[in-house]
Amino acid sequence: MKLVVQIPCLNEEETLPSVLESIPTEIPGIDEIVVLIVDDGCSDRTVEVAREHGVTEFVHHVRNQGLGRSFHDGVVRALELGADIVVNTDGDNQYPQDRITDLVQPIIHRQADIVIADRQVDLVEHFSGLKKVLQKAGSTVVNRAAGTKLPDAASGFRAYSRESLMLLNTITRFSYCMETIIQAGNKNMRIASIPVLTNPKTRESRLFKSMPEHIAKSGAAIVRSFMMYKPYVIFAWLTAIFGVLGVIPFARYGVLWLRDTEGGHLQSLLLGALLLIMAFMSLMLGVISDLIRTNRILIEDTLEHTKKMRFGKSGTELLLDQTSEPDFDWPRHHTRSV
Repeated sequence: MKLVVQIPCLNEEETLPSVLESIPTEIPGIDEIVVLIVDDGCSDRTVEVAREHGVTEFVHHVRNQGLGRSFHDGVVRALELGADIVVNTDGDNQYPQDRITDLVQPIIHRQADIVIADRQVDLVEHFSGLKKVLQKAGSTVVNRAAGTKLPDAASGFRAYSRESLMLLNTITRFSYCMETIIQAGNKNMRIASIPVLTNPKTRESRLFKSMPEHIAKSGAAIVRSFMMYKPYVIFAWLTAIFGVLGVIPFARYGVLWLRDTEGGHLQSLLLGALLLIMAFMSLMLGVISDLIRTNRILIEDTLEHTKKMRFGKSGTELLLDQTSEPDFDWPRHHTRSV
């Protein structure tokens, strides 16, 4: 069984040595470990440092493409290399690489499709009180959209089975973290979580420049991902809200008319008509979006078959037997089973 550890990097020459030196060289159940560096437009000696530490596999971006694109391209290369499991970590040494051994065990023992490290945000010293609250709120929103109960949905320290990567299709270029969870949850994959303690902070985040920007981009990614799979939920609520609000002015007009109140009160009719038109438009948009969702499912089926034809390895797919009983225990917060 082959494990590929992919590390997206943007000018990480100072911290990358610590990351590479702490990646396990032997893991029970793993026959081969390959380190893959995703050079996301580095302008320093990141690539040279990686080569000095024995790394031979690279994905190069001429310009910075963002974390989402780096994850996508790294996964494609990992599958080309024949990876059975892909672990994604960071080049800033935020995560304890020695825990990769624990991270992959649920997949090796066929108990999970995806394993996400829980950073236990309350214990992260460099997180402000506001950031801890926002992290928890973000995880709550993602869990509602995905039907999961993950304590740390924003964690980028993850392990994916080969089969799960055949089913996931990332669109967002800002960050893949939220999107892949929502996709996996709506595709009934099993997601596990294990607690880890992060390393001390080495630098400021380069993913966003300010907290409002992070909230806006993360929120947009969550809404976009949710609408891909359950657009009818949003438009059904809009239809109901506008419909109820549209009936109220008509009811007001009827009451005033029965009382013979002076004045035509046409404004009530106009407002009610406008709201009911908006309700009808929301209903039509819901029907159209649901048809688009159906078309997306068919396209994803085609993409899945295309990936398996391109990357498939007979006898090594980790398609989990979801009817089997677990035969291994690991420290975890949650496992999503179907």
